[in-house]
Amino acid sequence: MDVLYFAWVRERIGLPKEKVTTDAATVAELVAELRAREERYDLAFSDPAALRVAVDQELTDFDASIRNAREVAFFPPMTGG
Repeated sequence: MDVLYFAWVRERIGLPKEKVTTDAATVAELVAELRAREERYDLAFSDPAALRVAVDQELTDFDASIRNAREVAFFPPMTGG
């Protein structure tokens, strides 16, 4: 699946997107796998409350299933102005 990173998440990880092969069943499990990779991932995902996630371009929670998902995107909360 494609994993996309936006704003400061992208800056901390150093990539806008990557292909990931995973056995994770949920977003939270995927995050745990990513955090275990390297320190830059651990830093980017250290505060899940500061992140939003979309699975196949639909906003969702970290307990959402990613089975058969084509894309998971992580980004900071949006603010209007």
